[in-house]
Amino acid sequence: MRISFSLPLAVSALALSAGMASAQNVDPNLPAYEPASGVSGNLTSIGSDTLNNLMTLWSEGFRGFYPNVAVQVQGAGSGTAPPALVEGTAQFGPMSRAMRGSEIEEFEARYGYPPIPMRGAIDAIGVFVHRDNPVTCVSLQEIDAIFSSTRAGGADAPITTWGEVGAEGEWADRPIATYGRNSASGTYGYFKDVALFGGDYSPEVREQPGSSTVIQGVAADLGGIGYSGVGYGTADVRALEIRGDDGNCYSTDDAPEGTYPIARFLYVYMNVDPNAEMEPLRAEFVRYVYSQEGQADVVRAGFFPVTARIADLDLEAFGLK
Repeated sequence: MRISFSLPLAVSALALSAGMASAQNVDPNLPAYEPASGVSGNLTSIGSDTLNNLMTLWSEGFRGFYPNVAVQVQGAGSGTAPPALVEGTAQFGPMSRAMRGSEIEEFEARYGYPPIPMRGAIDAIGVFVHRDNPVTCVSLQEIDAIFSSTRAGGADAPITTWGEVGAEGEWADRPIATYGRNSASGTYGYFKDVALFGGDYSPEVREQPGSSTVIQGVAADLGGIGYSGVGYGTADVRALEIRGDDGNCYSTDDAPEGTYPIARFLYVYMNVDPNAEMEPLRAEFVRYVYSQEGQADVVRAGFFPVTARIADLDLEAFGLK
């Protein structure tokens, strides 16, 4: 009998920290992957652009054990995952946000049970600027005043120049140019909820179709600032530190301790019938994700690996423990 997945998907910084290993260390309590016999077939993943590189690394690592398996990965945005799962055109629906209630309801209306998420990795959202930008640290309230039209974080006025966040000299009057994701992106929704305090984006934000194009836009624009999964950063940009309530500045590297404020689980949703055993192909892919090898892929993709505790809870939810 399967156990329903009942853990909260929206987690506090403390809970997130408890579910992470550091980016340099995969939890030694995770098992090494041991291949099964007779595994073959085709898998399709449709969903998050943020997870595109990671899904590709997982697929390549998995195919190293099973060369007769074919895996197709499409990353157009988290919003494309729920309909693909409902329509049955994908076995995996990677999402950089939790499914919305309406998306779960649509799935349940079709199948009679909810989709189940695999929490395969943890991401820190980087707020990137051009590598030559002298600003090093900003607060969430300042980020909100830069990116939003509503300033729900409490700022009195929008921030439009770099001098307003501490830049001096020739940078003081340089206009800020904002880059972000489009509304199909889970990163768009998560950044809106956390960094914009649930407010609305400014119409000045230049929406991009993918994380890499956000980074490219910032890299080509001295006054640029944009948000993206930290794993997409390049040598041409730099992630700002974010000032906490205690006045200290925290970098994306501080995400494992729960002090960097824009961090989240990365999910892979699946259609799992609670009254049937998961077929070997998907079951082995899930086991691979929660192995030493699978979480080493997470590190290679620039994300933070999950702990054996999270892996065990999710494997139990899938009926694989």
